Amino acid sequence: MRNIAIICLTISLMLTSSCSTPYAKLSEMKSLDDMKYLHPVKKVHLPINGFDVAYTDEGKGEKTILFIHGLGSYLQAWIRNVDELKANYRCISIDLPGYGKSSKQPHSGAMTFYADIVNELVAELGLNKVILAGHSMGGQISMTTSLLYPSIVEKLILVAPAGFERFNKGQSQWFRDVMTFDGVRLTTTEAIQNNLASNFYHLPEEADFMVTDRISMRSAKDFDGYVYAIVQSVNGMVDNPVIDYLIDIKIPTLILFGENDNLIPNRFLNPGRTCEIANYGASQISDSKLVMVPKCGHFMMFERPDVFNNEVRTFLK
Repeated sequence: MRNIAIICLTISLMLTSSCSTPYAKLSEMKSLDDMKYLHPVKKVHLPINGFDVAYTDEGKGEKTILFIHGLGSYLQAWIRNVDELKANYRCISIDLPGYGKSSKQPHSGAMTFYADIVNELVAELGLNKVILAGHSMGGQISMTTSLLYPSIVEKLILVAPAGFERFNKGQSQWFRDVMTFDGVRLTTTEAIQNNLASNFYHLPEEADFMVTDRISMRSAKDFDGYVYAIVQSVNGMVDNPVIDYLIDIKIPTLILFGENDNLIPNRFLNPGRTCEIANYGASQISDSKLVMVPKCGHFMMFERPDVFNNEVRTFLK
């Protein structure tokens, strides 16, 4: 539920907070496979990369939307969109390797690695061309995939994508230094609540499951694999920047940002307005449409599913 722009805020909240918690009596999770997902989960083995990727497959239609979550998140982030869009489209949501119910063996976390995963998954499921929908880090993965494997990507839907913001060498190294394994593993209950709240302009009650899942998974036997994936993913985002390659994206692209995104731009390293970052990214992608949503935060597609779903339907007609 975080991306490259949330890291500073995450670190500042990670170990201390004064807010009270109603989550003290949550039952512990033995494995991340114990999480309850809204839709039936399938798994596909990717023999080249060696990972088992969990996914949901809802709806039917001539077009297939492949949904990719952000840093620290999972495929459940898209439920308020899949439930509406599955009436017209085949909607496949995935847990990236290391996340959710997908396998947890170590990997590089590179954006190019995730692009390889998407490419192999598309082939294994026989999908041919897909529309990639990516949130936050998932947006950077989607753009990377479209650049490396253009033959499989028909269109892009980018929600508050990482990759539009430039970080210099020193800033990138800082991310590597501060986003540590123990820092993520030891995040307190209060900090988990605050981290999620920072993703929204107004935190909806419907998002509470994201907090309870994140708290309960701390006892899971494969939790360390999830933590490792987050740390590696941060390294991957700064090691594989996409900002200088936006001009090479030539396919139709829908870009959506909440005007009140607290995470993009990074408020500590690059103070400024979200619209400036959004407008710059859109200006570099020749065939793009930018939608700025008022009174909305970083988790735009969950906070304002009505806007997201309507814009997607219009874009895909």
